[in-house]
Amino acid sequence: MKVSVIHRDSKIHPKNHSLVNKFIEFLQREYPLKNDIKIVFLGKRVGHMTTGSRTEDNELHVLTKKRINRDILRTLSHEWIHEYQRTVLKRPHGPDIGGENEDEANAISGQLMKIFEKENPNWEDAMYE
Repeated sequence: MKVSVIHRDSKIHPKNHSLVNKFIEFLQREYPLKNDIKIVFLGKRVGHMTTGSRTEDNELHVLTKKRINRDILRTLSHEWIHEYQRTVLKRPHGPDIGGENEDEANAISGQLMKIFEKENPNWEDAMYE
């Protein structure tokens, strides 16, 4: 499985790219994906997305504008869980508000943030930039 990361007008400072890469490795360890994916960090919203979205082409979009790294990574983990639900668990797309998939992605992404921070206390300052 290959992960491609694209920064399209992204507001993630280049010094924090290693934090992002470490977090992606963590996500792959916790919720391994089978298909190649593309993660696109965006400086502005595209279409009807709020802070993140997932396409049918295994592409995750994450908004970075006016957000701290912790919020950006939480959105990434949320969309990663949706990718896992659809491609590994083979679940159909559910409602965008409520429903099993959305509620699970919200809960798990919050848990993943806490686990990552506990395992990586050296990244605490960068998480809040």
